Amino acid sequence: MSFVKFLAGAAIVLVGIQLVPYGRDHKNPAVTGEPKWDSPRTHELFNRACKDCHSNETVWPWYSSYAPVSWLTALDVSFGRKVFNASEWGRPEKNEGDKAAAEVRKGKMPLFIYLPAHPDAKLNAEEKKELVNGLVATFGDKKSKKKE
Repeated sequence: MSFVKFLAGAAIVLVGIQLVPYGRDHKNPAVTGEPKWDSPRTHELFNRACKDCHSNETVWPWYSSYAPVSWLTALDVSFGRKVFNASEWGRPEKNEGDKAAAEVRKGKMPLFIYLPAHPDAKLNAEEKKELVNGLVATFGDKKSKKKE
């Protein structure tokens, strides 16, 4: 009987949190600039693995409208756009493109939590190497900038 009460309570909580409006405003701001990609392949790999969080062209999946997933999705996209937004290129204070290659190289990007729902974003070793090299060619590399 206590398990049934637990399920009923969980259902009430899940329905109740849907009333919290955060995370459901899925408006993408206008694209105001775009980097000059070193190659179409880099652009393709970026679009596949990075674009949803690091551009103003986010594709919002159906589940991003339901709490608590909507909260996590909104936070991830907001933070991703804040540190590196390919759709607002030309605003250097907002773009840390030189760190992008290092994040991919270290395996920090794409986020592990993103991959189960977006299997196309998973890069094999060769694709990862191509993306890292393309990002370095497009944006530079934080490691090489420190040496200068």
